[in-house]
Amino acid sequence: MNHFCLMKFATKTKLLFSIGLTLIILSAQAQKRVVGAIGFYNVENLFDTEDDPDIRDEEYLPGGDRKWDSQRYQEKLKNISKVLASMAQGADIIGLSEVENKKVIEDLIATPQLKGHKYDIVHKNSPDKRGIDVALIYKKNKFKVINSAWVKYPEEGYFTRDILLCTGIYYGDTITVGVNHWPSRRSGAEKRNQAGARLRQAVDSILSESPEAKIILMGDFNDDPRNVSVKKELRAIDRIKKMVDGDLFNTSSETFKQGTGTLSYRGAWNLFDQIIISQGMISGSGSTYKTSSFSIFSPNWLRQTSGQYAGSPFRSFSFGKYIGGYSDHFPVYILVEK
Repeated sequence: MNHFCLMKFATKTKLLFSIGLTLIILSAQAQKRVVGAIGFYNVENLFDTEDDPDIRDEEYLPGGDRKWDSQRYQEKLKNISKVLASMAQGADIIGLSEVENKKVIEDLIATPQLKGHKYDIVHKNSPDKRGIDVALIYKKNKFKVINSAWVKYPEEGYFTRDILLCTGIYYGDTITVGVNHWPSRRSGAEKRNQAGARLRQAVDSILSESPEAKIILMGDFNDDPRNVSVKKELRAIDRIKKMVDGDLFNTSSETFKQGTGTLSYRGAWNLFDQIIISQGMISGSGSTYKTSSFSIFSPNWLRQTSGQYAGSPFRSFSFGKYIGGYSDHFPVYILVEK
């Protein structure tokens, strides 16, 4: 074989190898499939009917202003469980906020709608004066908890919800899930800025040990994706292409830009309920975020159907009157593929 033929053969071989490699990569990408969902729901005052002397729960007692009796409590459990069972056919991992204690979560996952999912619980009573906590429920056959930690608010003497950080194995990958319920709007922006900075410290600690760590932060941040607490203090940005090392990606940002929200106040929508992920959930191997899969779960039956607040979340009370709804927030979720 002459020199020209050898060169031609080598070029053709390289071309075939390149085509073959490309086909293998494309095939591997095509084989990625959705394996599960991870979500969050502010369930709005899920209280039991028993008096806890350590918190201010008088409003949610049978003799309180809300007349919170067993019938209303059971209806609330039924309603919330319907939402969680319907959202992504029962997400594998779900963060919760505004739960009074572990008992109400145990009652929730024991309802007929959720019992078959075999959820387990991560929870601890928080310093919040009203006794509303964050928690995590997860399918025991999908997520194996390794450890959990509670990040305290940095300001001494200010009592609010701790941040839950739970690490476990999900489809063979180690992931850390953070559940948040930051200080209210009435407390002022600086309180939430401090919460964002404190959570950022915790994230930096994880990334310093493992730069490719898979982190999913969710919760009711009481701020929108564009606010300082989220965008600057937490460094949760809105575009993957703009990310630099250490930045987080806010999966909720694009939805917020479209004018959609998870709660409304005086006719204006906010998107306080967000899911924020690390770069390891985007470009890493194994389980990753399915692009553009962030969703607000808001079917018609979860909305008010009439009046000036038609379309808003159908909540339990309206102007102090019991209307038997669900929550003043819509839940949110993302899809994970592998």
